[in-house]
Amino acid sequence: MRENKLKTLAKRAAHKFSHQSLFVKYFTVFSMMVFTCFLVLGLTLGVFVINYWSSQKNVLLKENAKSVASSTAEVLSSWLRDNPQGSVVFICNNLTTVSEAIDADVFMCDPNGKVILCKELLSNGYEVAEGGQCTIHSNYQIPQDILEKAVKGGFYERGTLSGMFDDTHLVAAEPVRVSGQIAGYVFAAEPISMNFRGYVLDVIRMFLFASLMALAIGFIIIYLFTVSLIRPLKEMSKATKAYATGDFSPRVAVSGSDELAELTTAFNRMASSLATQESSRRNFVANVSHELKTPMTTIGGFIDGILDGTIPPEKEKHYLEIVSGETKRLSRLVTAMLNMSKIEAGELRLQPKPFDLCQEIFDTMLNFEQLIEKKHIDIQGLDALSPTVICADRDMLHQVIYNLVDNAVKFTENGVIFVSVQQTATETAVAIRNTGTSGISSEELSRIFERFYKVDKSRSYDTKGAGLGLYICKTIIEMHGGTIGAHSDGNVFVEFSFTIPNEQPNAQV
Repeated sequence: MRENKLKTLAKRAAHKFSHQSLFVKYFTVFSMMVFTCFLVLGLTLGVFVINYWSSQKNVLLKENAKSVASSTAEVLSSWLRDNPQGSVVFICNNLTTVSEAIDADVFMCDPNGKVILCKELLSNGYEVAEGGQCTIHSNYQIPQDILEKAVKGGFYERGTLSGMFDDTHLVAAEPVRVSGQIAGYVFAAEPISMNFRGYVLDVIRMFLFASLMALAIGFIIIYLFTVSLIRPLKEMSKATKAYATGDFSPRVAVSGSDELAELTTAFNRMASSLATQESSRRNFVANVSHELKTPMTTIGGFIDGILDGTIPPEKEKHYLEIVSGETKRLSRLVTAMLNMSKIEAGELRLQPKPFDLCQEIFDTMLNFEQLIEKKHIDIQGLDALSPTVICADRDMLHQVIYNLVDNAVKFTENGVIFVSVQQTATETAVAIRNTGTSGISSEELSRIFERFYKVDKSRSYDTKGAGLGLYICKTIIEMHGGTIGAHSDGNVFVEFSFTIPNEQPNAQV
């Protein structure tokens, strides 16, 4: 029953603790650790103090017992042996002096274990008590087994001398030898509870005072450290709540260079990325909405005009061609969005096969022939191209070349488009440069391959793009293990180029 109650209380305490704030948990754990350390230190110190006090008392009792035994043997061997009264007075006075000096009870017993001399036997006037017996020590009878151990000298025991004492004593004993014979034994006894309690209490007081001071300082330091450690996490939590509402402006201050600082830096980068993506998403929604609305309005208007007779029959073909162009425009937009979805889902897979890259460029240029003539664009470099066979996904590279040529034609008026292809033993480089454009700034060049990003926002509706073409191109080239880039020389030209390995692993030949 009691065990069940304890388990229930433990579960409640654990449940309550798990629902506390991180600061409370961290501070509590640290405080418990510090308190436990001091508790273990106190117990260790207590054991050490006991052993140290006992060992010191042991040495003290042994040395004084030996000293008294030696002086007593000298007395019994000197001229005082013929003066029993003088011998008793001298020995008892010595026992009294030593007893008071070491704060212990020092007495002497005969070879049979009966106490015959002690400090209480001698009065202040150096007179022996009547009858020559002490009312306290005369009742002592040292057990025989103790005497047998004391014969060797250096005897020490922590106990009651086989029940002679009521409480535990520290006892040392030395034999008194006169002419090679044992004349008695000197015992030095001290109750542990008498002096040890005061000694330990003094040590405990000092330890408790030092511990309380250390704990107080430790708790203050832990509190300050925990507050500083939790503060960035609280700021992150607050910022996250702001992000959930669409506000990506809050940032967390970074201090130091530890793991928490790295986390804070990564968090701020994530916030900047989310802000950029959110801005791109909004622009994308606006662009796509317009891109979808414009051709659909055009298609719907012209078809309605044909159906209701507003458009005369002789002009139906012209407007149907416009409807067809707008339909293709919608198809390209939907295809780009589907490809982006496949890329993000990891579903776009390479199917490499050998094909002539230059022939693919020729075929792509033919698709723009009418628009090129209409905009008076001069195409250069095609005559210098020669068959260049690579092993890659033809459909994907067609999309890359189509997008790059489409961009060049789209932004060129009465200018030049220059195409070059160079092949080495390991890779092939393709560059498409166009003039007659306003150029691209260095800041925009660094973002031109980002998803949904459009360079010329003021002409975004005219250029009929959603900012996905170059992002898809970059992804396709990188899937082939190549690189793609762009650079611009002010208002002179814009050039897009990419390199691609000549061979792909797992190619279908």
